[in-house]
Amino acid sequence: MSAALGLYRLQQIDSQMDQARTRLEAIRQILENDADLRAASERVASAEKTHQEAERAQRQAEADVQSQRIKIEQAESSLYGGAVRNPKELQDLQHDVASLKKYLATLEDRLLEAMLATETAASSLTEARAAFSDVESSLGDQTRALTAEQADLSHALERLEAERKAAASPVDAKLFEQYETLRRERRGIAVTTVSDGACNACGTTLTPAQQQSARSSAQIARCPTCGRILFAD
Repeated sequence: MSAALGLYRLQQIDSQMDQARTRLEAIRQILENDADLRAASERVASAEKTHQEAERAQRQAEADVQSQRIKIEQAESSLYGGAVRNPKELQDLQHDVASLKKYLATLEDRLLEAMLATETAASSLTEARAAFSDVESSLGDQTRALTAEQADLSHALERLEAERKAAASPVDAKLFEQYETLRRERRGIAVTTVSDGACNACGTTLTPAQQQSARSSAQIARCPTCGRILFAD
């Protein structure tokens, strides 16, 4: 087996391992990132606070209306009870009753607005809770799928590690060191194929002699531009 072929097989294994590790890292970040669930939870908390405030406002509005009605009843009792006979006092009481009733109408309008606000807040809270449940359920399904994929990738990496050891064993130590250096310098790709007379990694057109050199089993050919090891079958 030529040295280039051995390195090419090693590169194929390393590329698969790189892809698996990249995906495993992405899965780890997804599993650790609960931004969607956190945002949904925050929306529920905000909706609950708004609903509680609306309910407090409604209770206060109801108390204000009830208090005003009591004041009207007391004023009317004084007006029509016969205890007050002075015309001026009766006139003042009539004016007070009219003012109290007028303000009661304002308070009842406020109560209606408060009731509508409570109803809207309750509806928003229901929607927020439903959205939270949907996100929670979705994340549950996603988590199960990602956890299964994570396990598969971990097993695949174990298998690839064994394959890598077997593929690296016959490679000359110095050549293996060059390969590792190229992997670090060339974003993980140290060995590339020749496609349509060009380096498949950077696209540089190769001369016939360079192409022939890449096919040779007696030597290692390098791309004149990117420096990667060339393999042509």
